[in-house]
Amino acid sequence: MEIEPRPVLVVQNISKEYATARSGSRVVALEGLTFTVNEGEFFVVLGPSGSGKTTLLNLIAGFEQPTSGTLTVNGKPIVRPGWQRAVVFQEHGLFPWLTAADNIEFGLRMKKLPRSERKQLVSKYIGIVGLKGSEDKYPKELSGGMKQRVGIARALAVDSDIVIMDEPLGSLDAQTRSEMQDELLRILQREKKKTVLFVTHSIEEALKLADSILVMSERPGRVKQIFTIDSPRPRKVLTDPKMIELNVALHALLYRSQQQKA
Repeated sequence: MEIEPRPVLVVQNISKEYATARSGSRVVALEGLTFTVNEGEFFVVLGPSGSGKTTLLNLIAGFEQPTSGTLTVNGKPIVRPGWQRAVVFQEHGLFPWLTAADNIEFGLRMKKLPRSERKQLVSKYIGIVGLKGSEDKYPKELSGGMKQRVGIARALAVDSDIVIMDEPLGSLDAQTRSEMQDELLRILQREKKKTVLFVTHSIEEALKLADSILVMSERPGRVKQIFTIDSPRPRKVLTDPKMIELNVALHALLYRSQQQKA
């Protein structure tokens, strides 16, 4: 018997408005956004710059509150930041005065875990992300890819309900980015039922990683369409006919309005 998917994140009719600093007029960043992320799903939010992707993540992380609508994780309203929603930032967000191991341990301290348990978990995730031998290095001593490995390990170690990733590979060069996409999939395959909400503006990255892709409109950010991808990984994004078809459809959705304006 097929098991019904269990919702982890439910975004219901979310809107977000801001007042501009100079005139005080209202800017609508998000409008009527509704979708669900299920347990164990790698859910990608794809949209052009200015579509409200980062605003959406800030709401889910609890850094901001919506103007209207509801956000819940495992049935509980999101009212503030918490370890239950771990965040991996584009610029890694590591504390420069802490070593790689201490950065990973930081969230575990916030959970008030015993020291022995913290050390075991840090050692486990240092191994999972491939940083053995670099645990005592400071961020300034690490490459961009290694910093992101630390950020990913820190997010996974706290065993959050959902991992939020805000274009975590966007600052890397093309080759390192491709390698880190493969590494991210490898790492998550070892973490069964890990739920991920991943923001990107790269169609190829979305096709390579996602179980589901939500395409957002230009401001105000709305849901244009949600695609489900059931192709096994690793995927040949540039040569698989199914992936090429999806690529064309995503390009049309993302860039049609821009071409019409031009």
